[in-house]
Amino acid sequence: MKNIFLWLLAGGLVIFGCGEKKTQELTYPETRKGEISDTIFGNVVQDPYRWLEDDYADETEQWVKAQNEVTQAYLSDIPFRSEIRSRMEELYNYEKISAPRKEGDYFYFSKNDGLQNQSVIYRKKSLEDSAEVFIDPNEFSEDGTVALAGLSFTEDGKLVALSIQESGSDWRKVVFMDAINKTYLEDTLVDVKFSGISWYKNDGVYYSSYDKPKEGSELSGLTQYHKVYFHNLGGDQSSDELIFGGEETPRRYIWANVTQDNKYLVLSASVSTTGNELYIKNLEADGPIEVVVNNFDNDHTVLYSEDDKFFVLTNLEAPNKKIVSFNADKYGIGNWKTLIPEAEQVMEGVSFAGRNIFINYLKDAYSKVLQYDLEGNLIRQVVLPGIGTASGFNGKREDEKVFYYFYSFTYPSTIFYYDIASGDSDVFARPEVKFNADEYETKQVFYKSKDGTEIPMFIVHKKGIALNGSHPTMLYGYGGFSISLTPAFSFRWVSWLDMGGIFALANLRGGGEYGEEWHQAGTKLNKQNVFDDFIAAAEYLQNEGYTSSSKLTIHGGSNGGLLVGAVMTQRPDLMEVALPAVGVLDMLRYHKFTAGAGWIYDYGCADSSKVMCDYLLSYSPVHNVKETEYPATLVTTGDHDDRVVPAHSFKFAATLQEKNQSNDPVLIRIETDAGHGSGKPTTKILDELADMYAFAFFNLDEKPYQ
Repeated sequence: MKNIFLWLLAGGLVIFGCGEKKTQELTYPETRKGEISDTIFGNVVQDPYRWLEDDYADETEQWVKAQNEVTQAYLSDIPFRSEIRSRMEELYNYEKISAPRKEGDYFYFSKNDGLQNQSVIYRKKSLEDSAEVFIDPNEFSEDGTVALAGLSFTEDGKLVALSIQESGSDWRKVVFMDAINKTYLEDTLVDVKFSGISWYKNDGVYYSSYDKPKEGSELSGLTQYHKVYFHNLGGDQSSDELIFGGEETPRRYIWANVTQDNKYLVLSASVSTTGNELYIKNLEADGPIEVVVNNFDNDHTVLYSEDDKFFVLTNLEAPNKKIVSFNADKYGIGNWKTLIPEAEQVMEGVSFAGRNIFINYLKDAYSKVLQYDLEGNLIRQVVLPGIGTASGFNGKREDEKVFYYFYSFTYPSTIFYYDIASGDSDVFARPEVKFNADEYETKQVFYKSKDGTEIPMFIVHKKGIALNGSHPTMLYGYGGFSISLTPAFSFRWVSWLDMGGIFALANLRGGGEYGEEWHQAGTKLNKQNVFDDFIAAAEYLQNEGYTSSSKLTIHGGSNGGLLVGAVMTQRPDLMEVALPAVGVLDMLRYHKFTAGAGWIYDYGCADSSKVMCDYLLSYSPVHNVKETEYPATLVTTGDHDDRVVPAHSFKFAATLQEKNQSNDPVLIRIETDAGHGSGKPTTKILDELADMYAFAFFNLDEKPYQ
């Protein structure tokens, strides 16, 4: 066993602000080292903790239990942990409501009274009526770990399919209901994963699934062959018709969607998270599946169809995306007509409502929304409340009004009701949050990365602070899969601000903030750019006096967990606390689990070439832990994470505990009955966040709420 000294309480007392916290000895659980190694293109790679990949083994289960006991003992000794938990509960306890959507004769919306584990689905016949409970997911389980992951209604609103998520897993169960009288039907679909549920008339649904991995590896087994089925309502799932996919046409992700007029089936098929083939099938004529795009070189999304005319969002010869149209009988790329051309800003989101097109352009990572007609003529720029993020504008072709959301770091998510003809917006619902946004300000700065590229970053803090390097600061990033980080009113960030910290969000390369070129600049052999961008962000915050290395926490989840793991192993001197969450941390084996092979487009694969193997090995967090001093680290994951399997976090934590030479703690918090993040009940969200922030403030030698 490895003994180290950690900053802990002695006798329940601690002195803040003078750097004289008392210490007591902490003993990590013993982690057995195996004699396993791989030789990849001449690289002999040791993997002593590979046994932790078997998450169903008794030895792994005992290791998880022992690690959680050590972690919880440490966290329970932090004097202000309960204060943080109580204040977070107070802050989170406000009504959260979604924009209504019209289905048949009813408007449906979700609402959480404040601290309910899961939001409740309500409905009413007009917006002025009182609402009735339609579905209460809190009744699915006592502890709130069974969640409603989605609803799909028939065009007339009489039937609905419910997607059910258990313990945070990506595997879903689908049940069916008569929406009018709220009675469940006998049909049930199982083993549904990465799938929409799309109705064809009232006859049945199209859905996607993989063959279930063998028993014992349900949460980690490789999922290769996605398949689209059609389920006839009232039939047995074993008799469902295979529509597309399988071993003859191997695709990792296939999505099926029926157009609003029930005339066409649209199929999107891809082997990675970028680039897709496109197919259409005439359902009225029961025609064959026609190939529209036969390669994975670009992204193509069918947005809308009307009178046999399709509208498609694509980045073909347009890195910032454009909208094209084509007729069903002339669907080849050569017949595509540009409706709305590529602009200087990237098209972050496109939606249709009331036979109008709404485009959300990103201008330096914040929203600018333009409204067009179906001929591509600009109608107006939608007037937004300020600099922030807009989303929504989703509706049906007959709608005269449409809902949208607007929010920023200090502007709570507010729902507006927009008149499509006049352009007028009215507030529909604004939450009452126990947080005084007027006390804070948001800045957007631009700093230079290692290679001179300018990177934008948002910084949020109390007004009037002195830039003397003394402030506890959280730097957050993601940098991958063309995902854009935009201003958002997040309980996570607001809680950090409320505790007295500064929050900074860096828009790293690898994301989608400036289109496909920005994304490509952070993929494969360019991935180090992402880490350099994040390191430069930390240096900027320190050089400009916002914080110092002794007051900086870095945080990120999933691909952002990889970001934190890589940066803390490359520059452990740069921060005091690291919080890698559900991270991709073993870059040589990530593609061997669940849907990990679909990430090869962004990461590359160690098995593909020596150049790629050497590059991944140069930054893979698990393989770059050395015997040196590391910051205080709290690794977080979930035991049911079947997207980024917890073995990544297990192996990283075990390696850090073995080699860390500093007096700072290296702990892992493993949430039970939780997955990658979605569907997590409120109690678990609050518990985890309170633990993370208590750990951070304690190791920053700061007291919250001062």
